[in-house]
Amino acid sequence: MGESQKFQLGTVGALSLSVVSSVSIVICNKALISTLGFTFATTLTSWHLLVTFCSLHIALWMKWFEHKPFDASSVMSFGILNGISIGLLNLSLGFNSVGFYQMTKLAIIPCTVLLETLFFRKKFSRSIQFSLTILLLGVGVATVTDLQLNALGSFLSLLAVLTTCVAQIMTNTIQKKFKVSSTQLLYQSCPYQAITLFIIGPFLDGLLTNQNVFAFAYTPQVLFFIVLSCLISVSVNFSTFLVIGKTSAVTYQVLGHLKTCLVLAFGYTLLHDPFSWRNILGILIAVLGMVLYSYFFNHESQRKAIEASQLLPLQTKESEADPLLGVENGTGMLGEDGVGPKVPEWNSNKDLHA
Repeated sequence: MGESQKFQLGTVGALSLSVVSSVSIVICNKALISTLGFTFATTLTSWHLLVTFCSLHIALWMKWFEHKPFDASSVMSFGILNGISIGLLNLSLGFNSVGFYQMTKLAIIPCTVLLETLFFRKKFSRSIQFSLTILLLGVGVATVTDLQLNALGSFLSLLAVLTTCVAQIMTNTIQKKFKVSSTQLLYQSCPYQAITLFIIGPFLDGLLTNQNVFAFAYTPQVLFFIVLSCLISVSVNFSTFLVIGKTSAVTYQVLGHLKTCLVLAFGYTLLHDPFSWRNILGILIAVLGMVLYSYFFNHESQRKAIEASQLLPLQTKESEADPLLGVENGTGMLGEDGVGPKVPEWNSNKDLHA
């Protein structure tokens, strides 16, 4: 099996794991929040991250993966930013209508595309742009019901979109720059995310619900669903980093909207949630956009892989014929000891500002 086939199988596995785990945790949390009245979402997320870190620490102790430390300030900034983005999304939902919150989530994709275009010079073809437009249209038709605007809610939504986009772009950038796996990055950033949410969680949940998370009546049934939610979250957090690392932040957002449609469809069919033909039409349009995006994305990835494989022998011959050309391309640069190639330094400020 070739490297490209292994990569495609790994990507399909990561996408499948993300869909299954995310839909499962939504169902679990819906029972916990709607049925049992445990509405402390931010505090629950901090527990998710704490359990994820403990699980990864056990996996490290069992030598299932290798610990690879790198720039501590970048990891800390990344972890805190992730935690803040989750808190801002919860605040956005609390201070806005459900319809405006859905519009906030839809805005993450075009914002991510804009940031990657401006700061990373990444180009998106017309086919990709067309499929994303179809997808966003479908999700908007299926989920957006009302748009009640207010100044504070709009400001919080703007901050939530920006922090979420930057955090997801950094996930992909850090993995590639430092050559760390999704597991290694998640293991190192989890404590900072958990601490951030654990500090702001009780205050934020109290502000939104007018209840104290520590005064809640924790019945055996509530505890069971909390533990189940935390266990599922290990798979959710791992698959999130895995998907973004293997694909991109835009692809992860596309997958997120697919999961939204699946959750809606599950609610309509099994839980008998109220629905209309508008909801069904929106889901079908969104699935069409997702299929088109997957097709165009895979087609362009294969084309780039073929072009890269054809270009590599030519570059090798040119660098062998002219050593100066190899130096200019970065392949012939020597380190300070004059032995190995010199690895370019990573500019943390650039990636943090992206």
